[in-house]
Amino acid sequence: MAVFNDDISINSIIGNGSSIRGDIKINGFMRIDGDLEGNLETTGNVLVGENARIAGNITARSITVGGIIKGNVVAPEQVHLLSSSIVIGDIQTRRFQADENVIVHGHCISLYDETEYESASAEWENIKSISQKAIKVD
Repeated sequence: MAVFNDDISINSIIGNGSSIRGDIKINGFMRIDGDLEGNLETTGNVLVGENARIAGNITARSITVGGIIKGNVVAPEQVHLLSSSIVIGDIQTRRFQADENVIVHGHCISLYDETEYESASAEWENIKSISQKAIKVD
């Protein structure tokens, strides 16, 4: 049986007032209007509503953010930050769009050329992994 996956129909929803703790891995379009404490990975698009609060990393094809994300965002196709959005974390994408009054605290890689994007993303991942493994000397 084949799974039908289009770019318009929402496959999964975390509704307003809902709260989920744990990692989520889904196929297709996801809308979040509630709270998520955990990582989200999807093959499709993600819509983060204005009242949503996410503490975790998001990996998706594209993402539109209206709420708050405290974590890294990787969306190779596109990241669109609406005027009510806050992202505290790094952003990796090929196309980046931000409305007025957004708040971003982190690094952003936005390169349209796929080869340059892949190279910059790999370099950034190496830098992050090296800095996380750094030894502190007192």
